[in-house]
Amino acid sequence: MANSTVVAKLLIVDDHPLFRQGVHWALSHESGIQIVGETANGEETLRWLAQVDPSLEPNVVLVDLNLPGMSGLELTRQIRRQYASIAVVMLSMHENDEAAFNALRAGAAAYRSKDIKPAALADIIRRVARGEYVINDVLMEEPRIAGRILSQFRNLPEVQTLADDLGIQIFTPLSEREIEVLERIAAGSSNKEIADALGISTQTVKNHISSILRKLSLNDRTQAVIFALRRGWIETPQEIQPGSAEE
Repeated sequence: MANSTVVAKLLIVDDHPLFRQGVHWALSHESGIQIVGETANGEETLRWLAQVDPSLEPNVVLVDLNLPGMSGLELTRQIRRQYASIAVVMLSMHENDEAAFNALRAGAAAYRSKDIKPAALADIIRRVARGEYVINDVLMEEPRIAGRILSQFRNLPEVQTLADDLGIQIFTPLSEREIEVLERIAAGSSNKEIADALGISTQTVKNHISSILRKLSLNDRTQAVIFALRRGWIETPQEIQPGSAEE
């Protein structure tokens, strides 16, 4: 390993031994990644995770979408339910919006096709190990698909629901105005539409977005919206009509 500082402890899950070994060899030359194990299917993976020595517990699992028996999607759901600290990177023979959408719904932090170059895959693994969501770039640049994903996240059981029942106020580092901006981003509004609706300048909107990303240590507005939706900080306003995907 070129760099002794480990960012990602990786478990590789694929039913083809040759592919597993190829990935292992390619990623073993990448800095910041320690490969802690390999498994061939979902059932074996869950047994491995339940028995692994704590020093070898992964924080990233690379999962093949088309596993025999338990599918990659179901394995991802099981991992995310049982091991909240583990991020899943999903690989498939084909890259398409529908598959990426289903991967994200299942809880994957990233989705790519198997023809990805080793250096690019290593970069994704390091990024998700740091808590980022790295979904197909084309997917997130398409407002229709991105809006579908965000609307689905609104329907997931949220921490906020339980907090409301218990009378607990969830802490958020964002200001009231930043929450308003995020809600309108979630509804699909452009920067100009947000500015017009809130009576502020477009530059002020950009400043708010920069502040949000800095506070949440995220890279783009879609990640920020998903982050906030999953924590129950925002809810997409029904009365706001989706606009463009202007940055």
